[in-house]
Amino acid sequence: MRLLIAGWQGQIAQALVEGISARDDVRACALGRPAFNICEVRSIERALSDIRPNVVINAAAYTDVDKAETEPEKVFELNRDGARLLAQAAANRGVPIIHISTDYVFDGTQTTPYVETDPANPMTVYGRSKLAGEAAVQASNAKHIILRTAWIYSPFGRNFVKSILQRAHDGAALRVVTDQHGSPTYAPHLVSAMLSMAARLSRPEHGPPVPWGVYHAAGNGGASWYEVAREILGTLPEAASSIARLEAVSSAEFPAKAPRPAYSVLDTSKLQSGFDLALPDWQAGVAACVSRLQAR
Repeated sequence: MRLLIAGWQGQIAQALVEGISARDDVRACALGRPAFNICEVRSIERALSDIRPNVVINAAAYTDVDKAETEPEKVFELNRDGARLLAQAAANRGVPIIHISTDYVFDGTQTTPYVETDPANPMTVYGRSKLAGEAAVQASNAKHIILRTAWIYSPFGRNFVKSILQRAHDGAALRVVTDQHGSPTYAPHLVSAMLSMAARLSRPEHGPPVPWGVYHAAGNGGASWYEVAREILGTLPEAASSIARLEAVSSAEFPAKAPRPAYSVLDTSKLQSGFDLALPDWQAGVAACVSRLQAR
């Protein structure tokens, strides 16, 4: 199986590269700016001709949620227009696409986990651009899988787990919001599911018809940021003292340009029924991530 991965700096892309490196049955190329630009047709066509992928994975995105509020044109150019161009180019070659989306397409007003058919109502430029990107992919390539995920963390890049560990190590104050609930997702767990899906998409003749469409793919269960922080600290040798310094606060104490969904837990039962895939509990992801970071 040959994969073209759009994007190479993000946590999901880096986890994909790592996951693929441990497999003999997958060859992949992760490309990003400046060498590869999904907003330029020539760049996309050149990459598709060189790699001849069985599946394209779009992990490229503008993800700075707060900065996005001040430069919507750049955000939509990448998250909507670039997604459309990549999906179209793949469709022209009969190649399926796996496109990464987000829980930010929801407004967070529900109190029960969101299913794929719940009305989308994004409250931020980032969320609106990602929802527009979903529509663009759907319209451009019939062979599409759109994966909405959330609260990504990993051993790579900047993320919540690494931040909490660093602050605990430095003895800094640990004030964490308790009124935002979501689906914490360990990137390597998500990647494992993605590679299983890609394998099926690359050989559609060897199984039942592929159930194309939108899916939620996230760590099993929901939590607040405070609960995630408590779980992280609980893995440390000095757990008791670290947890004692943890303070629950409201999101109002951390004002941001872009509002965060108060509740965006994702129901992943469709992924289970459609592909027989389920990510582990989010707590297992935290334990795995902390273990790797502590071993460095």
